[in-house]
Amino acid sequence: MSTNTIKINPFERSDKIAHFKQDVWSIFTPLAQQLKATNLGQGFMDFPPPEFVIEAASDAINNPNYHQYSHPKGRPNLKEALAKSYSPLFNRTLDPDSEILPTAGANEGLFAIFSAFLNPGDEVILIEPFFDQYIVCNHSQANITMNGGVPVFVPLRPQGDTNKIISSKDWKLDMNELRSKFTSKSKIIVFNTPHNPVGKVFSIAEMTEITKLAEEFNLIIISDEVYDRLYYEPHVHERIANLPGAWERTITVGSGGKTFGTTGWRIGWLIGPKTLVGAALSAQTRIVFCVNTPLQEALATSIGAAEKHNYFEKNIEEYTRRREKLMKVLTEIGLPFTIPQGSYFILANTAKVQIPEDYPYPEVIQQRPRDFKVCYWLAREIGVVAIPPSEFYCKENAHLAENLIRLAFCKTDKTLDEAAKNFQKLKQYIKDV
Repeated sequence: MSTNTIKINPFERSDKIAHFKQDVWSIFTPLAQQLKATNLGQGFMDFPPPEFVIEAASDAINNPNYHQYSHPKGRPNLKEALAKSYSPLFNRTLDPDSEILPTAGANEGLFAIFSAFLNPGDEVILIEPFFDQYIVCNHSQANITMNGGVPVFVPLRPQGDTNKIISSKDWKLDMNELRSKFTSKSKIIVFNTPHNPVGKVFSIAEMTEITKLAEEFNLIIISDEVYDRLYYEPHVHERIANLPGAWERTITVGSGGKTFGTTGWRIGWLIGPKTLVGAALSAQTRIVFCVNTPLQEALATSIGAAEKHNYFEKNIEEYTRRREKLMKVLTEIGLPFTIPQGSYFILANTAKVQIPEDYPYPEVIQQRPRDFKVCYWLAREIGVVAIPPSEFYCKENAHLAENLIRLAFCKTDKTLDEAAKNFQKLKQYIKDV
């Protein structure tokens, strides 16, 4: 018998990805296209970025000096622009060379942080619902688990009568429950404000409690703030890194895609002390080596021009109007929802929606929680695509979202008006519970 006999299947997927299943995006985005339904599902804009942003990208592409590798640390112009814009917001003079790192989107920045700090068995505390790319909990990519981490979950819970309209501030984190999740293996807590998908803008009091626990148990704080420029009056986005004792253990994640409506550019950034940013840089250099050159330059120009164009204030005004438009139709048809303090999502409560019990679902939907079934039915029968938020919970807590759907209002008036028209067909299915 030959000693060279192959004993393994070289085409067998690794344990890191073998358990991946079809995710929510690969189900509902194609469904929207197939049915030509109004897509309020995935959170991308169906309108172009501002003209000054497009012009910056065009100028960068046409510059012959912007077509080769960038330094792994990022383009100096972008780092300087970010430092100038964010230093006042962080109440400190940021060092663009050591405290800011451009990334290949916020998602890659998160992966770089996890890669830099997680060893096998290290625990990462996640506040549910969470951005699905953090982990592979139901069917998502495994930013944490692929790096050897173990996710630990603690949910936000809505207070009061969820069959009525509530505010995202009514979603509370039980600090005693959070404390109970900390162990000797805890290494990182991931914190998201303004929150996707709840829309909650965490208060200073809430963030202070989180910071105290992180200090007590000596954890790194990842503050996911990709919607930091999108909050609604009277609410104001505060930064956990600015609280006493937080800066040295906090790394903040930002997004050019969310800020300027350029999700396809895949440019994000990390801001934090050089010890944390430097470690993320070491990992990122091995993940992507560097971030694309021309769009880093375009983003640098856009950040510099934003103040001149009064962009951030106008953007909040536009999104406030879109938010009101979607909330108006939900109120008219009698579908309760959570009013978001920030971001561009609304969670609607579908407990009152009575759909046929014998509705023919495909196999990929049949085995999923109720919110998947409601979203599939909405797409086919009502003509509106939403996202089932149980995807943003671990399996054990997915039931907390079974009566919820997530609607994105980062859409044109035409799209929102089409959704409003289609939603009228839902009235006949809404019954008191």
